[in-house]
Amino acid sequence: MESIQTRKTTKIGVVVSNKAKKTVTVLVERPIRHHLYKKIIKKRKKFLAHDEYEKCKVGDMVRIIETRPLSK
Repeated sequence: MESIQTRKTTKIGVVVSNKAKKTVTVLVERPIRHHLYKKIIKKRKKFLAHDEYEKCKVGDMVRIIETRPLSK
């Protein structure tokens, strides 16, 4: 059997909240071009990321990597 390797997506963003226990909220911005007006717009999306040792502070630049689904 062959194992299929998938490339895990990596995103770079800024920590905007660290109020939850062992979890940080990361704001990721990416530029896109408007299809009609051709203007570059910043799309923003928030992701929740695991922070095991609670070292991240608000304003830190972090890299987050996609993982397989984890359940409790």
